[in-house]
Amino acid sequence: MNGNDLLMYKYKYEDEEAHYFHAHRGIELLYIYSGRGEIMAESRTYPIRDHTLVWFQPYQLHRVAIPPAPGRSYVRTNLTFDPGFLERFLSVFPSLDAFFRRMWKGHLQQPVLYDMQATPIPGMLEELNNSIHHAGHPAAVAAENNGLLMLQLLRLLQIHGTGLLDEPDPVHSPGGSQMQRITEWLDAHYKKPFRLDALAGSLHLSPYHVSHVFKQFSGITLSEYLMQLRIREACILLANTTRSVQEIAAEVGGYTPSYFSQMFKKHKGISPEQYRKSIR
Repeated sequence: MNGNDLLMYKYKYEDEEAHYFHAHRGIELLYIYSGRGEIMAESRTYPIRDHTLVWFQPYQLHRVAIPPAPGRSYVRTNLTFDPGFLERFLSVFPSLDAFFRRMWKGHLQQPVLYDMQATPIPGMLEELNNSIHHAGHPAAVAAENNGLLMLQLLRLLQIHGTGLLDEPDPVHSPGGSQMQRITEWLDAHYKKPFRLDALAGSLHLSPYHVSHVFKQFSGITLSEYLMQLRIREACILLANTTRSVQEIAAEVGGYTPSYFSQMFKKHKGISPEQYRKSIR
């Protein structure tokens, strides 16, 4: 962990097995060099094989299960970082910045990539390890070096990460500006009861067009996006405040505690109280 507590890095560490269930406040990149088992993220399960790369968004609940196996161990690199650490380096790279924001807050088709050994990513992780553990640089210089290497790592994900984000880029596709305006409106009004006619009217578009454009670009409906947004905001409040479930239910959408808990458990697989205990 660096001096600003924005970056945690554990390189090529080994266990015979692993079983854990948690979420992080930051983004987590997990690179598995050796291991057999499964990862569950948001109630979906993915097999683990050698040279699997996994990207977890902030507050995304996940379970890693690696059973013991004779002659085989679980070897991985784990990078967990505050998204704000990279933001300051991305201002001059608009395309990479847009990609990062989608990886940070957007809809991931899946969080897992396979057969990464043929890409430059393992080498970049080793280079990042050498930079982080190189003594002698002032803190500001070390942070800059680490930030630039992470930009290179992000660029490699943009090139080799086919399957993480396979929907059209909402910024550079036809109609993308409308999609951006829709999501900005939803992000600003998610705490209030949703009315499609209010959203469409504010953008001077028909309700049908708004729904069609959103589903086309995101792959999910407006209602699904709104639920995901409210759940994500609830996760932030559960992780970072002592507010009661009743207060949080009212804050993120005016829900009753019972309905909110039911919706949360359906989406996350555990209750709000259990989620709060899982945060690291």
